[in-house]
Amino acid sequence: MSRVINPDSVGKERTRLIKSIVLCMRGMAKMSEVTPEAKDMAAFIALALQSISEGIDASVAAWEKRDYWVKADKFRMEWMWTGQTAEKMKSAVLNDDWGAIAMLMPQIASKLGNVVVSDNHRLGKPWAGAYTLLALHRKL
Repeated sequence: MSRVINPDSVGKERTRLIKSIVLCMRGMAKMSEVTPEAKDMAAFIALALQSISEGIDASVAAWEKRDYWVKADKFRMEWMWTGQTAEKMKSAVLNDDWGAIAMLMPQIASKLGNVVVSDNHRLGKPWAGAYTLLALHRKL
């Protein structure tokens, strides 16, 4: 029997989310005022960072199963910032604190500075409706 390969792994999802975050940050940098689309973009960044943070343990499970503890811990430390930044970003977006969002953007950009997103990407606009989704998460 052959191996079962999961085409939608946590790593691929993380890569897609990272590229989408970079795309959002580019779009927000071009905006001069707060629009509903800017709110959606900021909310998407918060939700995407949270999703990345939640997927870290699934990523390192295979390494831990093979007793690669150092590699797993290094990976966890490398991505630990996502959970912390997601919480800060969520509270800033929900409280309409655009000063705090502006302070968080360079921190996120410094972590994701080496990510390349081509002009011919197929990501679309993943941030559409993210603000309402974040508001729903707040109520739960």
